[in-house]
Amino acid sequence: MGVLHENEKKRSTRVLLLLSLLVLLTVSHAAYSIWSFASVRYWGKTDAAIVLGAAVWDSQPSPVFRERIDHAIWLYQNGYVQGILFTGGKSADSAEAESEVARDYAIKHGVHPADILVENRSTITEENLSFALEVARTANWRSFTIVSDPLHMKRSLAMAHDLGMEAYSSPTPTSAYQSLKTKAPFFLRELFYYLGYQASKPLRWLGLYR
Repeated sequence: MGVLHENEKKRSTRVLLLLSLLVLLTVSHAAYSIWSFASVRYWGKTDAAIVLGAAVWDSQPSPVFRERIDHAIWLYQNGYVQGILFTGGKSADSAEAESEVARDYAIKHGVHPADILVENRSTITEENLSFALEVARTANWRSFTIVSDPLHMKRSLAMAHDLGMEAYSSPTPTSAYQSLKTKAPFFLRELFYYLGYQASKPLRWLGLYR
């Protein structure tokens, strides 16, 4: 009886070690994917840039959001995109939607109003993309350059492709997240959300998660 109990303990330990190793490998692979994908940049032409929303401060884009908007304006002015679609709704402490603030900023910096569309309902990345896709269809925009911070691109492109979008990565060439103190929390946050998104896929396929 004692031998059987000891064998059972050894099997349980091996299973636990194997599961721990699998978790470690999964997390490590996801971390590497996010970090390495941050430098992937598409230089082809698409119908529109989709700018993922970020915070607005006193009716002005935050430094993080301004980097994204400026990059989309550069893509537009240099002929890489025909138009820009800004995303982002209102936060609790903002009187205007993120996308509307971005539109006003872009117009002041030379983007023709007719070449701008906005969606002003989203509050999270997946909504940014799904609502943007709905709006893009009204302009018959079919191909997209996704603009966000470098470490945000892996999760964003995964979501875009799962939505069936023809989408390509164009991270901001500069970022407000420069120091280790600011970059590390952002990276860990992205790792957490990316793993959560991937883990939710089987439930989505089964219709148990939305």
